[in-house]
Amino acid sequence: MIALPDVLDAAARIEGLVRTTPVMEVDPSGFVPRGSGLPARMWLKLELTQHTGSFKARGALNRVLAAAEEGAIPEAGVVAASGGNAGLAVAYAAAQAGTRAEVFVPETAPPVKVAKLRALGASVVQVGVKYADAYEAAMKRVEDAGALFCHPYDQPAMCAGAGTLALELLEQTGSEVDTVLLAVGGGGLMAGVAAALEGRATVVGVEPANAPTLNAALRARKPVDVDVSGVAADSLGAGRLGEIAYAVAARTGVRSVLVTDDAIAEARRRVWDEYRLVVEHGTAAAVAALRTGAYRPRAGERVAILLCGANTDPGDLVT
Repeated sequence: MIALPDVLDAAARIEGLVRTTPVMEVDPSGFVPRGSGLPARMWLKLELTQHTGSFKARGALNRVLAAAEEGAIPEAGVVAASGGNAGLAVAYAAAQAGTRAEVFVPETAPPVKVAKLRALGASVVQVGVKYADAYEAAMKRVEDAGALFCHPYDQPAMCAGAGTLALELLEQTGSEVDTVLLAVGGGGLMAGVAAALEGRATVVGVEPANAPTLNAALRARKPVDVDVSGVAADSLGAGRLGEIAYAVAARTGVRSVLVTDDAIAEARRRVWDEYRLVVEHGTAAAVAALRTGAYRPRAGERVAILLCGANTDPGDLVT
């Protein structure tokens, strides 16, 4: 479980090592279907410009630096299991802390992410066809070598670090945000943002219909295993919501909405066509929720959309 004080601690710890990412105010009429209530204001939080191309750098830095403060980083360094983004973030954080990183990824991880991992100095091990395979191999390595494990989304320091972007958002918008839409996989970003905004704004978690970790957990009243597939599986590939994410979502009233793969692909093209921003399919899910009416803002609502990652191949975007 995490709360606002944890996010504030993380912000102090990683200050100067992460980018303050821009916020762009946009015309709401380009995002909501006709007949819907028109939000009063709408912003895009451009976290895709963060170090390593996603919000994950915040949590990874907080996790690794907190461990370093405690003298808890062993000679074997740090280990991560990832579909790509979390591994990139851990590799970056390890480099900042002067320790080695070993990252386990599925064989299906996008080549662009694998290449970036190696460029950051990480040792990359590709194993299996899904995140669960990489996770199992990573845990064996942790047990054998005694390395520090950096979970991609279910550790307090990871979640709290991710939540620091919400503090920035409040400052950049004058604390005028009513609702924040964000993509959910394992739920680390959602947990951090919901903890940071508790009592101040509503958080809506958006997921592909074929990767509904948050939706299934809220229905079951606990995290449960789900089958994961589709265009966003490389970044929203967790097969189960994190325990921390569920606890924070249940405590703060996070809502869940689902979108189709087609809607995600269309939203991703729309963001490129309209703003020349290249985002991952997973990131585009948050935009798709508005474009399809899966989430319908009320008239006068003030909405922020987190564009949380951009580690993708732009070759399939329509110009």
